[in-house]
This record gives sequence, structure tokens and C-alpha cells, in this order.
Amino acid sequence: MNTERRTQAERSATTRAVVVRVARELFGRNGYDAVSTVAVAAAAGVSRGALYHQFSGKKELFEAVFEDLERDLVEVIGAAVDRARAPDPIAGLIVGCLACLQASTTPEVRRIALLDGPAVLGWARCREIELRHTIRMVEDTLAAAIDSHHIRPQPVRPLALVIVGALDEAAQILAHSPDESADTDTVRAVVEQLISGLVVEP
Repeated sequence: MNTERRTQAERSATTRAVVVRVARELFGRNGYDAVSTVAVAAAAGVSRGALYHQFSGKKELFEAVFEDLERDLVEVIGAAVDRARAPDPIAGLIVGCLACLQASTTPEVRRIALLDGPAVLGWARCREIELRHTIRMVEDTLAAAIDSHHIRPQPVRPLALVIVGALDEAAQILAHSPDESADTDTVRAVVEQLISGLVVEP
């Protein structure tokens, strides 16, 4: 009995993962409004009933996609920081923020996180999800920087939100730039300068 239930749970988890992956591809390429649950089910090779067993509707499916994207962003940022072997938390924060900014210029992240996310889920729900993933990562790094005396003691969450807000604006600048490649170096320099300005002078 337990083995059967476990197998059913595994099948359900597999179906859910496939649907989220396919929906993410479609939402990222075509946008929320242009994608139907019928199209997602067909592309995922599942019935609409199987899809609705996992999700109550398109909005709930999109929310799962948004959270999946956030998880992957944390992995991308973490990998960039690991590769850089940053010597201190501030250097790591700079690397991580620039990696996040770079990821935000991809069509998938731009469409799902910057354009459709706030419109479909609302700002508050998007922020709630981000607090569990990318914003939490920034908070953890800032707390480490305070503990190591690289920046002065202060409330971590407001500072993290201001930094994330600056990254969002930087991504929007690049998203609407007529020449993204020309503006990228300038925007990256501004982000680096902003974070470097937090460092306590010895």
C-alpha cells in the first residue's frame, strides 16, 4: 500500500514537473496571454484533466512557473559566485547581482519575471515568492557582510529590497534600450558602484 501510494506520488510529481517545464517554455516564448492550458497540456503530452489535477487554472500554473524560475535564478547566481571565488561577501554580492542582471536580459526571464509576473500575479505575490528565493539570497549575503564588518550594522531587509529594486530598474533599462549591448557596460558599472558604496572605509 505504501509503495503504491509512493509510486502514485512519484508519477504525480513527474507530471507536474513536465507541465511546469513546458509551460515555462511557452510562457517565456509567447507570453501569458498567448498561451492556453490546452496548448500546455498538448505540448506536455498530458490530458487537460491531468493538468487541472495539478493546477486549478492558468494563473496557478503561471505562479508555479514563476517560482521555478526564481529557484533557477538562485542556482545561476550561486554558480557565478562560486566560480568567481569572491574574497569577501561584498565582492560576492557584486558578482551575484551582475549575474542576476545578466540573467534578466534573457527573453524567458524578461517575459516571465519582469513583464508578465507583476501583471498576472500582482506585485505583492511576486514579492512574496522572491522573498523565498533571490531576495533571501541577497539578505543572507548582506548579513554575512555585516557580520564580517564589511558594511555597517543596519536592517538587512530594507537594504536587500533597495538593491533588488535597483537591479529590477537596471534590467528594465536594458530591456527597453535601443542598443542593449552599448548600455550593458554602463548599467553594470552603476550596479557595481552602488554596491561598492556600502563598504565601510577602514
